[in-house]
Amino acid sequence: MPATFALVTPWYKHRWPWLLMLGPALVVVASSISAWLAVTRADPLVEGDYYKRGKAINQDLRRDRAATARGLGLALAYDAAGGRLRGTVTQRSGAGAGSGSMTLLLAHPTQPARDMRILVTPDSGGHFDVALPMLERARWQVLLEDAARSWRLEGYWVWPAERMVAISADAS
Repeated sequence: MPATFALVTPWYKHRWPWLLMLGPALVVVASSISAWLAVTRADPLVEGDYYKRGKAINQDLRRDRAATARGLGLALAYDAAGGRLRGTVTQRSGAGAGSGSMTLLLAHPTQPARDMRILVTPDSGGHFDVALPMLERARWQVLLEDAARSWRLEGYWVWPAERMVAISADAS
């Protein structure tokens, strides 16, 4: 019987080994990119003084209850064309919450560098009007507090989906 020799090609000339190695190679590349992103990007959502902020929660709850007892409310509207933020601070009786300076904080959800702290002074009717640069599309956290930090109103505003927002102190 004559011997037959089959022509054998080396493994690297077949497509199946390369196809099988493609999956693990892609995983290595993707995990390397993920590790690089995790190391080079900061995480602004984590507070450096989380313990202090946790202890301050009870004080904030007292301020929320003080706003509820006074029946405070806040209505905000932003005029993008004119670059003006108009608001009204009200009490339960319907009158303005009184004049005096207050701090309005518009906090960006993920980028603390974009937070805006605005000093507002409502008139006797509780109305105020301040210049404000263009708001970017975000779910802004709105915090209004008096100068003595005895009460606060807090809520969220999804701009530009909501052209106006009304925040009231709730009894919870």
